[in-house]
Amino acid sequence: MGAHYGVAVTARPSAPTAVDVVARALRDELAGVRARAVGGRAPRVLDVGGGSGTWAVPLAGEGCEVTVVDSSANALAVLRSRARDAGVADRVRAVQGDVDALADIADGDGGADLVLGHGLLEYVDDPVAAVRALAVATTPGGAVSVLVAGRWAAVLGRVVAGRVAEARRLLTDPAGRWGAGDPMLRRMDTDEVRTLLERDAGLVVEQVRGHRVLADLVPELPDGASAGAELAALEELAGDTPPLRDLASRIHVLARRSGER
Repeated sequence: MGAHYGVAVTARPSAPTAVDVVARALRDELAGVRARAVGGRAPRVLDVGGGSGTWAVPLAGEGCEVTVVDSSANALAVLRSRARDAGVADRVRAVQGDVDALADIADGDGGADLVLGHGLLEYVDDPVAAVRALAVATTPGGAVSVLVAGRWAAVLGRVVAGRVAEARRLLTDPAGRWGAGDPMLRRMDTDEVRTLLERDAGLVVEQVRGHRVLADLVPELPDGASAGAELAALEELAGDTPPLRDLASRIHVLARRSGER
């Protein structure tokens, strides 16, 4: 699982950073799933809001059985095309629906080993119901991976761009929005995401990391591998170091559903 993994869903793509802490976390989680699997069973992944397959197609290429749930028929058509082109169509299932339908979509054999909710909580009407649905769709002992837009990075970004009034509204608005025209319904900080997953969904948070803490601040790297390697090392360190972690463009949380597999 490498730098070709992206970080967005349904027509909201983003270039991956030099060190993708999300991809690293998923790689480690899936390695554990494979180690525990009986009879070499492929890991089951459920990607909610996974759109055109930014995550699903590479995961299927790694041997996972992936179900993508998305409300956009166009995005799912792109997913199917990408899966065919990558030779993994037999390992990718596309389901048109939203997070409310997860109870009906979850596999009858106990749910997914890994459930992704990347770029999801910013747009759903009810984030509490959404994280509860993600938890229910996860097999006992399985993991939920959430990636959400960070509030404080958005504040700083508006200030740097000279949009001070929007930055003030982002800072004071309970949902972290800059105004009525904001396409996102909310942005979160690390405490908000943790509370959602632990208190409201009954999950155990194991990892909280910042994604793209510093990479978005670098206008252009000098030529040469050393500059990229230095940024990669710094980004990896910053992603695990509060308060820098909390200033990331996106907050990544890996949480676990309690119980035996």
